[in-house]
Amino acid sequence: MVKLNKIYTKTGDDGTTGLVSGPRRLKHDLRVEAYGTVDETNSAIGMARLYTGGTADLDAMLMRIQNDLFDLGADLSTPETNEPPAFEPLRVIDAQVDRLEAEIDQLNAALDPLQSFVLPGGSPAAANLHLARTIARRAERHMVALAKCEGEIVGAPALKYINRLSDFLFVAARYANDGGKADILWVPGRNR
Repeated sequence: MVKLNKIYTKTGDDGTTGLVSGPRRLKHDLRVEAYGTVDETNSAIGMARLYTGGTADLDAMLMRIQNDLFDLGADLSTPETNEPPAFEPLRVIDAQVDRLEAEIDQLNAALDPLQSFVLPGGSPAAANLHLARTIARRAERHMVALAKCEGEIVGAPALKYINRLSDFLFVAARYANDGGKADILWVPGRNR
């Protein structure tokens, strides 16, 4: 269990932050940007959950995802190294990806097939889930860029998880829009 007695440490006043494994990185470092954007995704999901209480199954899924996103943040803030770790780092695992895929399939089974692209909006829950989806995509871009940097490792399950998450959030937004009936569809060239 994590225990935080003091919220401010003043150690970041120089523009750096400490990783779980100890080293300090600049606050604009790509690794910090990646786990910061995962945290932003989590906050956006928290906003969406203000409107999903009437849909208990969806809200429970989102709560599990919020917990997974803390796991993902812990994974990203504890870089893999060639040295044996002093402790067992928390890593996202394939079972979390599998659960997310099963929940996507569960929600999607209740939806009619799409006839066009969906514009973000509709119900407050759906609008917030679309916002969370776009933030998750940004987190994914940062994680992929980080994985391509020399000397940086991002685990395959972590990359799969963030990729599936945006798919989940898209399907969840449709589900929150009265099972897709309240989706706002894109009409190509409508305003020409």
